[in-house]
Amino acid sequence: EQHTDFIFSVLAEEWGFAGSIFLVIIFLILLIRGLNVAYGCRDPFGTILSVGISAMIFWQVVINIGMVMGLMPVVGVPLPFISYGGSSIVVTIFSVGILINVSMRRFMIE
Repeated sequence: EQHTDFIFSVLAEEWGFAGSIFLVIIFLILLIRGLNVAYGCRDPFGTILSVGISAMIFWQVVINIGMVMGLMPVVGVPLPFISYGGSSIVVTIFSVGILINVSMRRFMIE
């Protein structure tokens, strides 16, 4: 299960502390960008959708890292964009695509 549920421990072993912190910072940047998209939305549906997608990805990261560190029980939540698995990565990529679409709708002329 190292390539699915415990991929963060493998990456931490290979990249060290600096690589682990870098990966967490990348996910935090993704969260902040998603919340900025939500803040700039004109319609409430886009705001709720952006916050929901950002929260979904962020909580997957929190649960996976907490699971690897032994702070949470092992529940089988993959690390977004990194863990091996077809359906998880497809849903995450589609979710980010929807987030990009919501951010582009800000610039449409009504």
